[in-house]
Amino acid sequence: MNFELTEQQKQIQSAARHFVDELLIPLEPELLRNEREGRPGIELRQIRELQQKAKTQGLWGIETPEEYGGANLGTVTSALLKMELGRTCIPFVFGGEADNILYLCNSKAQQNKYLLPVIAGERQSCFAITERSAGSDASRIQMSAERVADGWVLNGEKVFITNGNEADFAIVFAVTDVQAEPGKGITCFLVDRDMGWTSEPIPTMGGDKSPSVLTFNQVFVPNGNVLGEEGQGLTTAMQWISRGRWVIPAIAVGASGRLIHMAIDYVKERSTFGEQLASRQSIQWMIADSAVELEALKWLVLYTAWRVDQGLDARHHATMSKLYGAGRANDIVDRVLQIFGGIGYSKDLPIERWYREMRVWRIFEGTDEIQRMIISRNLLKGHVRIGEWD
Repeated sequence: MNFELTEQQKQIQSAARHFVDELLIPLEPELLRNEREGRPGIELRQIRELQQKAKTQGLWGIETPEEYGGANLGTVTSALLKMELGRTCIPFVFGGEADNILYLCNSKAQQNKYLLPVIAGERQSCFAITERSAGSDASRIQMSAERVADGWVLNGEKVFITNGNEADFAIVFAVTDVQAEPGKGITCFLVDRDMGWTSEPIPTMGGDKSPSVLTFNQVFVPNGNVLGEEGQGLTTAMQWISRGRWVIPAIAVGASGRLIHMAIDYVKERSTFGEQLASRQSIQWMIADSAVELEALKWLVLYTAWRVDQGLDARHHATMSKLYGAGRANDIVDRVLQIFGGIGYSKDLPIERWYREMRVWRIFEGTDEIQRMIISRNLLKGHVRIGEWD
């Protein structure tokens, strides 16, 4: 059993850390100021420029297969990079990546129109499955896709769609067989914005990048825009959702680590009643608990990523990572805000922003309750056993 990173992983991690420290964290005051004054925190143009700088440093297409111009360095390396990016509240991702289900493109025409431009950073997608009456239970979606000559007509609405306001096209899930059982008869479509769907932002307590409502009113989609197999859309969707269940806690590792470091620096400088905050047992215990939880989360995420790289079933561990990571990150940011007091509650520091941003981590890609249901079901039905190694 070897927990040491490879030399290549160490180099990539170091490059990502330097990039975050030198180019992203210095942008945080500007982002916070813009948001306070009602402007976008950071422009898409700036993100694209930063991605090109990252590309020159080899931080590009980390998980993308080599045949599509990527580095194909695996899930553990990708998790390490997500941890580094999590250390800043700047909404940045390294380029050269695409939604994993876009690799299911059925033809060269689909690849050329959707997959390759997304990898190149020329187009942006959004994942549209959630509806007002179908959130945790995606099998209950009601958006309809009616077969017509040469294609399908989509009608319905999707809600809380990340990147829905910015996307050039949507990866949309709709019911194509109303006679099928719930969860069956759902098909995935690639739907360009200019085919007729519209988006509207949903104000939330998070950052400035709002999720959106997507509205489809008699939107025609040609047969060539079916992604994957007809009627197998929910299976396709779960491939995307499962990935998010280790990505979110990987980001949580980075954010939580940065917050703990901020707290440690602060309590060694701040004094009350003639003593440093660092000398208070209540403060020491908050820092100790946070550090233990962070360490446990880090190794749970890395073990999950390792299982993916080894071709093992990682779904159970990804689910545990999502549940534990989202919960502990919320606990840690709450403690850190408490340690900072009033200044932590203000919008001058990223703590308050993280406090709002992290709350949604316990909701999207499967709520805490859904994760607990899945974990307990796997154990009670004997799909996994406590204490066993593969």
